[in-house]
Amino acid sequence: MAVTTRRADAQRSIAAILTAAAECLGRDPAASTSEIAKAAGVGRVTLYGHFASRAELVDAVFVQAIATGEETLGQVDLTGDPREALTRLIESSWHLVDQYRALLLAAQDALPPGRVRELHADPMARVERLLERGRSENVFRTDLPTSWLVSVMHNVMHGAASEIQAGRITSDQAAPYITATLLAAFAPPKDE
Repeated sequence: MAVTTRRADAQRSIAAILTAAAECLGRDPAASTSEIAKAAGVGRVTLYGHFASRAELVDAVFVQAIATGEETLGQVDLTGDPREALTRLIESSWHLVDQYRALLLAAQDALPPGRVRELHADPMARVERLLERGRSENVFRTDLPTSWLVSVMHNVMHGAASEIQAGRITSDQAAPYITATLLAAFAPPKDE
């Protein structure tokens, strides 16, 4: 019974830490582990007992955010004209990127460069499938690898988050800018 109680206490502590980290990092991508521990109602020793480093904590929160995003993106209608489906996917994706913008910045700062991209594997696979369908229907370019086009979308989305953080565009401007940029970039060249 004591082991079960300790496990339940540990699970509650982990949940509180992850919730607090998401809130703190959502406000300030540079939030410290001390701030997060205080917001979670635990000590730093408890926080570090569950997460060996700030990077490990940021990773866990980002994994959770990606999983939540996947549930949302799984509901997007990707049928019909691939350009219209891409527009819907960009809109939904942008809302997620915007919601988690500060967390994304924290992840980009705290995690190795490849880790953020690795965590986006499922969302990127969805984009890849849509682009492949659009290529087979001759509405998206075929002169560049699909992996490159997916990378372009990933970078444009994340670039928009950085532009908002810098105050150069607003959140409301981002989805139309991203859509216009990507539809132009993905259109087949005139000679294709």
